[in-house]
Amino acid sequence: MTERWVPDADSDVKVSGATAISYGPEHRAATFTLAALLVLGAIMGTVNLFVAGVLRDGAPRGIYAATMALLVVMAVPLVVRQWAGHWQLFGLVLLGDLIYVVVALCIQNPVRYATPLMLLFPAFVAACFLGPWQLGVNMVATTVACLVGLLPLHEDPLGLVIQVGVSAGTLNTGALGVFVLRRRVQRLLVATQNLTRLDPLTGLFNRRFLVEQAPSLWRQARRDGTRLAAMVLDLDHFKRLNDANGHAAGDAVLRAVADSLAAAVRPSDILARTGGEELVVLCLVGDQDDAIHLAERLRFAVSGTRTAEGHAVTASIGIALARPVDGELPTDALWRLVDHADAAMYEAKRQGRDRVVALSVPWARAPLPDELPAVTRSASSDVA
Repeated sequence: MTERWVPDADSDVKVSGATAISYGPEHRAATFTLAALLVLGAIMGTVNLFVAGVLRDGAPRGIYAATMALLVVMAVPLVVRQWAGHWQLFGLVLLGDLIYVVVALCIQNPVRYATPLMLLFPAFVAACFLGPWQLGVNMVATTVACLVGLLPLHEDPLGLVIQVGVSAGTLNTGALGVFVLRRRVQRLLVATQNLTRLDPLTGLFNRRFLVEQAPSLWRQARRDGTRLAAMVLDLDHFKRLNDANGHAAGDAVLRAVADSLAAAVRPSDILARTGGEELVVLCLVGDQDDAIHLAERLRFAVSGTRTAEGHAVTASIGIALARPVDGELPTDALWRLVDHADAAMYEAKRQGRDRVVALSVPWARAPLPDELPAVTRSASSDVA
């Protein structure tokens, strides 16, 4: 698997055009901040109910009071759920635009008590958390809200157009700038994640990514009742190839092998380069035979790989299987399992290379000497 791999639901890797406020300490803080701003706006707006000459008499006063109460109601789900999805945020933003229109029509002097700057809050929420088309819809809604809110104050159409253009243009330009900056930061974060999680030569995942994925793999294995298999692949006589043909040829072989393996693994498997000519595959399997079939497919993929210069290698593959148990640390258990697979790989080297050796590890402990050659598949084995 390369960087095209899509992690499971428990994984932290996520790239999205629109960023919902989801689970996590920083996301809960953002959700509570939104709720607090809604409540604060309601409190500040309620003050106008007790100031003479601010609100229009009659029905507008009741509508205004109901609107302030609605702000508090909008904050309740955010506090209770501690989470806000894309559509919930989109609805909050459009409702914020509508609230400005209601407030502007209920106040006697909107220029003084309800300026279009009230739309700054929904505009910036849209820029920070919504996708491109949702931001575009809100920019149109902002323009319409400015027009409706300022319409009663201007008898001159030209003056109205200029005022709406200035107000809506300023709000939309600011929101667009924040959105562009946010997308730029997101791209930089993704690039930084790639630098820390991907091997620069082959494009495969690296050791750090294996550590990050260990907890989710252990959870999934326990949940599904499956076994976790670790495969260590080491390219045979790779140092000899490097010495004879140069490091450029060795790098070309590594890239070609990585491409072949990435095409051979299953979408749910994790393929990583852990250093030099050694690669690791982590996967969930039903039994040892499933792991051996996959390993044989990978061995065949390596042996069938050729670079443009005609260089080729074979691979010795060691397999270790374990059934995760409660109470163990996933990261520590992962590297114990990889160590067992590494021991099986060296047994494959000892037996003549270009073969698969499987080692069953029922629980986390050091492998016993008689366990190493538990199952052996040589170069003459049938390929699954």
